[in-house]
Amino acid sequence: MVCVNRRDLGLLALRVGTGAVLAAHGSQKLAGWFGGGGIQGTTAAMEAMGFHPPRHSAVAAGLGEAGGGVLLALGLATPAAGAAAAGAMAGAVAVHAPAGFFAQGGGYEYPAFLGFTAAAVGLTGPGRYSVDHVTCHIFDRPWMVALAFVGSAAAAAAVVGKRAKGQSGAGQSGAGQSGAGQSGAGESDKGQEAGR
Repeated sequence: MVCVNRRDLGLLALRVGTGAVLAAHGSQKLAGWFGGGGIQGTTAAMEAMGFHPPRHSAVAAGLGEAGGGVLLALGLATPAAGAAAAGAMAGAVAVHAPAGFFAQGGGYEYPAFLGFTAAAVGLTGPGRYSVDHVTCHIFDRPWMVALAFVGSAAAAAAVVGKRAKGQSGAGQSGAGQSGAGQSGAGESDKGQEAGR
């Protein structure tokens, strides 16, 4: 009789589901799949949202989501995968934060949920039904958990901080402009980020 561990089965379902969603969103940004803008569209959106340099930001967001998602689904290098996905979602949360919490109003509920889920799996570990388990956790060591999450948090803080600083400077220099141009930029932010 085969003994199935419910905890490990639950982690598998959580990893595969969350990883697939993240990978799909990342592939929209990187390759334009599933109706996404690809690198060019994502670069333009990143610039409109205040991320600089915009192309590097587009590639980082796409790789954090697609790469982190695929690795989470496989259960490979799980701490790094969870940290990368959580870091990418921190950027999305920063974009959506002005609209409040709930997704129906353009808020950060959805990217926060994906980020917390990815982080939780990265911290908990992949379970037995994973590539990390098959490879004797060679890419899932305790020190890797700390390194991955500290590195991801530092990178996310730097990117989000740079964006916030740029927006506060742009807001002060654009204070004399008409409100029509500013509201148009906000609408493009919401439209592009709706896919996150």
